[in-house]
Amino acid sequence: MRKWLNKRNLITLIASLMLIALSLIAYLHKPVETIDLNTYHHFLENNLFKKATIVGNRVVLSTDEGDYSIIRSGIDISELLHKVPVEIDESEEYTDAVILFILLGMLIGFAFMYGKRLKPQPPEREERRRQEYLPEMLPGVEREIMPVSSDVTFDDVAGIDEVKEELYEIVDFLKNREKYTAFGVKMPRGVLLAGPPGVGKTLIAKAVAGEAGVPFFYQSGSAFVQIYVGMGAKRVRELFAVAKRYAPSIIFIDEIDAVGKARGNGRNDERESTLNQLLTQMDGFEESSNVIVIAATNQYEMLDNALLRAGRFDRRIFVSLPGIKEREEILKVHLRGKVTDVSFVELAKMTVGFSGAALSTFVNEAAINALRHNRQKITYEDFNSVKEKVLLGKKRILSYSHEEKVIQATYQAAKALSAYWYEVDFEKVSLVEAFLIEMEKEITSRTQMSGKLKVYLAGYVASQLYFEEVYTNCASDIKKAKQIAEEMVQIYAMGDGVYAASVDSASLIDEAIEDLEQFLHKMRKAVDAIRDALLEQETLHRKELEQMIRAFL
Repeated sequence: MRKWLNKRNLITLIASLMLIALSLIAYLHKPVETIDLNTYHHFLENNLFKKATIVGNRVVLSTDEGDYSIIRSGIDISELLHKVPVEIDESEEYTDAVILFILLGMLIGFAFMYGKRLKPQPPEREERRRQEYLPEMLPGVEREIMPVSSDVTFDDVAGIDEVKEELYEIVDFLKNREKYTAFGVKMPRGVLLAGPPGVGKTLIAKAVAGEAGVPFFYQSGSAFVQIYVGMGAKRVRELFAVAKRYAPSIIFIDEIDAVGKARGNGRNDERESTLNQLLTQMDGFEESSNVIVIAATNQYEMLDNALLRAGRFDRRIFVSLPGIKEREEILKVHLRGKVTDVSFVELAKMTVGFSGAALSTFVNEAAINALRHNRQKITYEDFNSVKEKVLLGKKRILSYSHEEKVIQATYQAAKALSAYWYEVDFEKVSLVEAFLIEMEKEITSRTQMSGKLKVYLAGYVASQLYFEEVYTNCASDIKKAKQIAEEMVQIYAMGDGVYAASVDSASLIDEAIEDLEQFLHKMRKAVDAIRDALLEQETLHRKELEQMIRAFL
């Protein structure tokens, strides 16, 4: 045995074993054809997939003709689940690890037998080598950060006509950049979409990419927050480097508040370094880069001021909950291809406070309920029976009975009338949302602050005058009214003197309530008219409100 195990035979044996191991890996990793997003949707819509297997960052899709592969992050897994069974295969990674471990053991044994001891590099030298090598790694990164092509257009997104107008310019710029540069126009480098959860911010970004026909890079803000300092910043650099190579393109950062929160006492070195890198990359965009950054957040007020300054997210678009007409359009989209005898108008009326995502769930649950009862079409009974199921989710969605609608409409009508009368700025009044625009003036007078105080108290006073009752819907407004009164006395010396007394704040509120009682009593007919309009339309713009109020003056 020792005679046979000489130098030449040992090399031959190890080489043979390595060849067998590599052949095994090659066999386990049979080449699978990669398909694009359009082909994927064609196969999915025609029910050609028999099953799907999630393997790492890929999804292997089996058909009668063979297997195909697509990037996992580029498709909607929940949509796939409705069509075919989906499995998660971890055996491939486990098998690879075992084989690689065997190969590594053989190499170490070979080195040991010939006196070649493996000497590990010192940690400091290894880290320096990795940092020096990082710029050369970017070509490899392109295989991990890949764009997706969006087939969503503005026709697929209903109920956001005002938002579409803002974004058509972005689409036109990506399509016809020369037209803008010839006129000396610089398009915004960043667009920030702000609004409550479920209003369709991600869908809007996909529609922009689909309309412009450009590559779309999707990243979640939390994906940049890593355990090790420097890794988040590295991911930001890689993302922007790849996006520039695919220009014109769109980078979409969802939930940007995860990395873009205001910096303060809660120190987090990794998050701050990641945010600094994001700011640097947006500042470093060349005018010819032809890359637009779109970000979305549910917590606009928590973003760092540096992220909002000029030159970064210049265009800010606030997406609010849909009104009755918008809900009707959204329901038409979700009910497309489904059989129902329920009026879209009736469905819109019964879904006050629903977001676009909630409406999608509402329609889907109603369809499941109809299928459960073996019905051939979705009936009003189906929608009515699943409404509570949708409402009692993780976060309750506002929905009012008829009596509650009257109370809330009266409350909001009194606030809107007071805002108009006391010259507090607002754009529109809604049945379900706060509508006042925060003051952005550097210098504000006592009269102006007193006017805003009265607006926040108006609904509370109206409830007592018209219903002889106080309701819980005044909670947030009462809290803001107290805050304004305390600021007027404690900070701005707008009470009886510079040295504030505890009773001064209460005096300001009592004075405001007394004025409101007289004002709202005289304007009862105007409040009733605004209330009735809100019950019918749910949203009134300032110009419509002005015309109504002038009729009673």
